[in-house]
Amino acid sequence: MKRKKAPTVDISSSAEALGLPFSEEDWKATPTVIQHFIIEREGTIAKLSERVEKLERRIEELLNRDSSNSDQPPSSDGPYRKRRASKSKKEEKKPQRKKGHPGAKQQLLEPTEEHHIYPEQCKCGCCEFEDIQRYYTHQHIELPVIPLEVSHFHLYKGRCRSCGREEKGYVPSEYQVGYGPRLSALMIELAGIAGNSRRMIQGFCHSVLGLPISLGAIQKVIDRASEAILPHYEAIQNKARSSKVNHIDETPWYNSGGLHWLWVMVNPVIAFFMVHGKRSKEAFKQLIGQWEGILVSDGYGVYKKWVNSRQTCLSHLIRRARGLAESSNPELSRCGEWALKELRTLVHMARVPPSAGQWSAFYARLCRLIALYRESESEAGKFVRRLDEEMESLFTFLVEEGVEPTNNLAERTLRFGVLWRKRSQGSRSDKGCRWVERILSLRHTCKLQCKSTFNVLVDAFSAYFKGQKPDLEWLTETGNI
Repeated sequence: MKRKKAPTVDISSSAEALGLPFSEEDWKATPTVIQHFIIEREGTIAKLSERVEKLERRIEELLNRDSSNSDQPPSSDGPYRKRRASKSKKEEKKPQRKKGHPGAKQQLLEPTEEHHIYPEQCKCGCCEFEDIQRYYTHQHIELPVIPLEVSHFHLYKGRCRSCGREEKGYVPSEYQVGYGPRLSALMIELAGIAGNSRRMIQGFCHSVLGLPISLGAIQKVIDRASEAILPHYEAIQNKARSSKVNHIDETPWYNSGGLHWLWVMVNPVIAFFMVHGKRSKEAFKQLIGQWEGILVSDGYGVYKKWVNSRQTCLSHLIRRARGLAESSNPELSRCGEWALKELRTLVHMARVPPSAGQWSAFYARLCRLIALYRESESEAGKFVRRLDEEMESLFTFLVEEGVEPTNNLAERTLRFGVLWRKRSQGSRSDKGCRWVERILSLRHTCKLQCKSTFNVLVDAFSAYFKGQKPDLEWLTETGNI
């Protein structure tokens, strides 16, 4: 067995110079082979110590990371993490109505019956009153018993007296499916708008409506709904692609266990969803079609290559800056606190536009921050280089009307899809993917336009059963954003 050749190590230095806990006499008396071994082992220990220290800093960073100081989604936060402690007495106040908020009151509906209640007797014993005035209206709301309208179509057949051929009567086309527009719309309201499972819909129909229905029948209603709202989906798609500004984002989706992506293209009046098998430039192009407007997005590489005007999401940058500010490393902490302050100032400019002097001072501070940390190999350097790279897309909201400084609109719009994915584990077929993207587009577009999804679904089913076109004016007449 061959022995390893001892590495070339300078052992002429004193034990003290080499950092060894030996006296000079003991070190000189030590055999050369053992000296080589000790020095080599000390070098290995030093390298391992440095690596352990680096890994400990990384572990500390990961343990302190959550959705508030990184790009992680809120759903990734552990259930045992405490809420971030307030840093000021102002933040410790109990939740309450903000100053200037109009508040919410119960709306008086059109009454089906009225009761007039007059004072009966005064405390003095008198029962006669004058100057009678109504001072308050108390509203009581109750749900009546829901009777099902059940129609039986008795089909007959007979033989022609002239030629002897047998003919049959057939159910009118709008009644052939067995469930009318309003009942079908109610099931879809529960399934697609509220996000309930087929079994929960089955239980609701049996418990509330007294309607026994199979899971297969519910699935058929959902399939009809997907076909009925296809014209709405196409109109939403066209409207989104003709808008001036769009927020775009994506989140994982699963189809038969395989990884897909749920994309959204949304603005204040239209929300267009698409399920695609990839998170790529190809999928992005399929989502936007020929659209060439202003893009509001996060820092995903495909978005950063957008050739037209773009606004990068400042919320993502703020969360990253907060993560640096909370680091135990002094350099990272200083950089993070400085960047956090400047980015918050920039977002505030969306509500209060800066003067020329304020803008010049802000821009000078931001450039100074980037110049100070640009050459650093730490996370601070990586962060400011990203700011420098996206400098042109940081301020678009200040010069373009209708552009917001964050991509929060797209993230909030995707939230319902994320919850749907967690409940159902995605879809199980391409047909299911088409259903998801269509109903989500209709749901969120109606929400943005304060439109009743139930009434839209009733109209869609009625037109579908009769072979007619649904009412799409509320979509096509919406102004461009």
